[in-house]
Amino acid sequence: MAPHHPPTSSPSLLSLEIIDLGRISYRDAYAQQLRYRDSLIDANKTNASPRPTSMKLLLLEHVPPVITVSKKPTAAQHITASPERLEQLGIEIEQTDRGGDITYHGPGQLVAYPILDLKQLNLGVHDYMHALEQIVIDTIAEYEITGTRDPAATGVWVPLPRNENKLAKICALGVRISRWITMHGLALNVSTNLDHFNTIIPCGLEGRPVTSMIQILTAQNKNAPEINEVKSILVSRFQSFIQNQMAEQLR
Repeated sequence: MAPHHPPTSSPSLLSLEIIDLGRISYRDAYAQQLRYRDSLIDANKTNASPRPTSMKLLLLEHVPPVITVSKKPTAAQHITASPERLEQLGIEIEQTDRGGDITYHGPGQLVAYPILDLKQLNLGVHDYMHALEQIVIDTIAEYEITGTRDPAATGVWVPLPRNENKLAKICALGVRISRWITMHGLALNVSTNLDHFNTIIPCGLEGRPVTSMIQILTAQNKNAPEINEVKSILVSRFQSFIQNQMAEQLR
């Protein structure tokens, strides 16, 4: 088992390339992730010093909508809809090698797949997950939506409209790390069809509701943003995160 924190590494020429894949199927997006991950692994084998590290941030919406099921033995049991109902809704099922349980992806959901080198960023797994959550919390704060963490459940949670004592998940997280290179990432519900979450027990958490930015903002009589607007803010937060990690290494 890999340690929870990578060995420290001397600063390199870090960069983050933003790649907008638009609307894309889960399989095609996964193939893109593998290609960029393998390219980064190969680049790290070079003897150049300092070696350039071009990391990627893939942004997309999954179309057609899809339920992704992890390798966790009980994950598939959390599909609650019949095959006939899923076919009627046009929802596919795909196995995934990320961590976590089961989740839904579809139009209106902003998905970010960072292909990062945690060793070059001098980040442990826990710190990386914490950073992803913070990036989302800072993004939705631009719309006066208060995101928070739940120590017992990964992701970003917000108070439900008209019931602020109950938290709902607005963003799911799930990653895979190989040779300290990350895959998968986060899925932020901007204007997602929340009815589709009724086909599963999201993340295997019974009784924990799911929400979206549009649901929260509509309840506050505010206009919901376009997904491209939210995407722009999320990218800015990711870029700041990379820059801060670079600055930390150069101190």
